Amino acid sequence: MEQMFNVVSDVENYTSFVPFCKKSDVFLKQPTRMRADLEIGFPPVVERYTSDITLRQPTLVKAECTEGKLFNHLQTVWKFSPGLTDNQQTCIIDFFVSFEFRSVLHSQLAHFFFNELIRQMENAFIQEVANRYGKASVKSRMLKNVHFNS
Repeated sequence: MEQMFNVVSDVENYTSFVPFCKKSDVFLKQPTRMRADLEIGFPPVVERYTSDITLRQPTLVKAECTEGKLFNHLQTVWKFSPGLTDNQQTCIIDFFVSFEFRSVLHSQLAHFFFNELIRQMENAFIQEVANRYGKASVKSRMLKNVHFNS
């Protein structure tokens, strides 16, 4: 849980491992809260926005888009809970994304690529944990399907 929390909350380094993240500048950093300016780009969309991030170490990283032009709302929530009782190096990850585009065109485009984009993001975070802390102790697996609100 700690390792996943450390990577997901490492917002200032997102540009080095999160797909499509072009800019990530943290301008407020406190133990339970951060604010960051982000720029996410994937053709044909580039979005610049401020993200309010709530931290509860080691169980939660929640980010909400503010001051953006592309979304009416965008929220991501990462929850970490203990994994296997006989292996302390495991955890269960619940990843939730809720969004609504301002534009109907962007909403329609999202239906074509959103699940793949989310999979790429999840994999990038898991790979970054492996890069920092070593190979996973057990193979990760999806326990339920990805759903999205748009």
